[in-house]
Amino acid sequence: MLLVTGGTGFIGSQLLECAPKPLRVLVRRKNAELPAGVEAAFGDLVTGEGVAEALRGVDTVIHLAGVTKALRPADYYGGNARATETLARAAAGAPSGPVNRFVHVSSLAAVGPSLDGAPLAEEAAPHPPSHYGKSKLEAERIVRALLPQSVIVRPPVVYGPRDTGVFQILKSIAGGWFLDISGGDAQGARWFSAIYVEDLVEGLLAAAAHPAAQGRDYFMAHPQPVSWRGLAETAAGIMGVRVRRVAVPGAVAYAVGACADLGARATGRPGIVSRDKVTEARYACWTCDPRRAAAELGFRARTPLETGIARTLAWYKEAGWLKY
Repeated sequence: MLLVTGGTGFIGSQLLECAPKPLRVLVRRKNAELPAGVEAAFGDLVTGEGVAEALRGVDTVIHLAGVTKALRPADYYGGNARATETLARAAAGAPSGPVNRFVHVSSLAAVGPSLDGAPLAEEAAPHPPSHYGKSKLEAERIVRALLPQSVIVRPPVVYGPRDTGVFQILKSIAGGWFLDISGGDAQGARWFSAIYVEDLVEGLLAAAAHPAAQGRDYFMAHPQPVSWRGLAETAAGIMGVRVRRVAVPGAVAYAVGACADLGARATGRPGIVSRDKVTEARYACWTCDPRRAAAELGFRARTPLETGIARTLAWYKEAGWLKY
């Protein structure tokens, strides 16, 4: 039996469509919509209520649930580190014995940006600059301490149908403009690794099944890094729009993030723009090396950016999220 957390989210909902059965999903609300043949288990990773019962008969866990947007720093640590600790402790002492395979989905943010421009390997010393990244690193350390044979997967930017993060950037490009924080490399470009969601799902299932994955960490990304300008140009070309780049000084971006934080607290709804996200965005290079996953798991992210963005935009258009 496989248990998935975060199964109603962007990545998790697509994992449920491909994961082998029997399959159980930890959900917080009883009206959650799940694919046919997927069993719901009601529980709360904050309080721990229902978690032990959800693990009954489970031999594999893929832990996707987490917090990517927060009103205050403490929310990141609660939703990422403390919630993960609740699940990992329960998995280590599950009624039917410790689970055989625990796949913890972390983030490149837990390690930090590439400071010298070279893609990071799994052995790189962690140096996360944001509270989000620090909370994900704390979660990794908790998992490794409680479940030493767990598998930790660190995706970079994940995009694809149903995503609401990269969608905001694509929406602005569809409107003819693209915000770019000043700085970057010698040419002013900012680089990042990315992975199309269907590729990541394939990689997570490989991490859950392959014998070599036990106790290992993996970056999973397409081997070709891209720049944010390159993303904008690719998306604009697919949509047939002309896009204007608007350079924003770092100090101005941080001030905008601070204002966004104040607005989010006033409404009680965290947004994609915040000081924490701007702190990450000010670094020129967020790239990682996926060769370990290729060598040990036989996993390679096969979808190039142009293909992935074209599929993503087509989904947004069909769903009525974008018009172009």
